[in-house]
Amino acid sequence: MDDDRPDVLLTGLLFYDLVLTGLEKPPTPGEEIWTHGMGCGPGGIANLAVAASRFGLTTSLATVFGDDFYGEYCRDVLDGQEGIDLSLSRTADGWHTPVTVSLAYGHDRALVTHGQEPPYTQDALMGDPPDARAALVHIEAEPREWLAKAAANGTHIYADVGWDPTQQWSSDLLDQLSLCHAFLPNETEAMAYTRTDSAVAALGTLAELVPVAVVTRGGEGAIAVDQTTGEYADVPALDVDVVDATGAGDVFGASFVAASLGGWPLEERLRFAVLAAGLSVRHHGGALAAPGWHGVHTWWRALDDPGLRRAYGFLAERLPADPGPPLPHAPVTPPVNTPH
Repeated sequence: MDDDRPDVLLTGLLFYDLVLTGLEKPPTPGEEIWTHGMGCGPGGIANLAVAASRFGLTTSLATVFGDDFYGEYCRDVLDGQEGIDLSLSRTADGWHTPVTVSLAYGHDRALVTHGQEPPYTQDALMGDPPDARAALVHIEAEPREWLAKAAANGTHIYADVGWDPTQQWSSDLLDQLSLCHAFLPNETEAMAYTRTDSAVAALGTLAELVPVAVVTRGGEGAIAVDQTTGEYADVPALDVDVVDATGAGDVFGASFVAASLGGWPLEERLRFAVLAAGLSVRHHGGALAAPGWHGVHTWWRALDDPGLRRAYGFLAERLPADPGPPLPHAPVTPPVNTPH
C-alpha cells in the first residue's frame, strides 16, 4: 500500500546566512580582519529541510519569510531550487527575515544575528499538523502543542536541542522526550541535561527516556543506542578539511532520519550521518552545504582508503543507481576553481 504522507515535517525559524571563512583567528574589539572567502544562503531550519530533501525525502516546511530581499531569496531557493513544500509557510508583511553573520575559523564558528521573533508561532503555522512519517524538531523549554498532535498521528519525532544561555539545563525539558522516537543532542548538551560526566553515561540515561538515543561528539564521532532493536554503535569522525562547520549538526540529523526511514541497521545509520556531516563542512554555509546523494556517491567512488572502504562498504548497496546531478552550493566569493 502506497504511503502518500510527506517523509519529513519541519518547522522553525529561518535565517539568511552570510558566512565569512578563512579567518586565522577570531576578531577582537577595534580590529579589522580580512577573510579569504564568503558564502551566503538560507540557514536555520532551512539547514534541516535542504539536507532532508537532498536525500530524496519529501519535505514539508512551516516557517516565516520576511517581505524583504532575504525572504524572497530564501523562498526561491527552498521552493524553486530544492523542491521543498512551503504550503504551510507564510510571508509576514512588515517583518524582516533574520540575518546571521557566521565567522568560521578552525573547526568552529561564532554567530552574530539580527532579527526579531516572527509574528506567527510554530503552533499557529502547524495548526493540526499533517500526517508525516517523521518530524525533525528542535525542542525548547516551552513545549509546542503541535508536537503532541504529530506524535498522536503516528509521526516519529526526531528531536535535538540547543545551547541553554541560562546554563540551568533544566531536566524538565527531557519530559518532552516521551513524545519522541529519537533524541540527538551533542555531548555537551547531553551531559548537562542528564547531569552526567561523560558522553557514554549521558547516552545511558537518555536511552531510558527515548527509543533511539544518539550523542554526537564532534571530532570524536558519535555514539547511539536503539532500544527497539537492541543495537549499540560507536562511530569515529572522518578526517576532513573544515571550511565551515555551520549546519553540520543539522546535516547529521537529517541524514540519520533518511537512513532510519530506509530501515538501515544502527551502525550504518550512524556512519552515514557522520559521513554526510563531514562532507558538509567542506563547503560554505549551512543549508546549501548538504551533500545529498550526489556528494556521497562522489566520495564513495573516489575513496581508496582500505579501512574506510570496509567500514562504508554498505554504501555499495545503499546508494541509488542514479545519484542525480551535481548539487548547487552557496554562492561563494571568490569563486572556487575559476579557470584562468
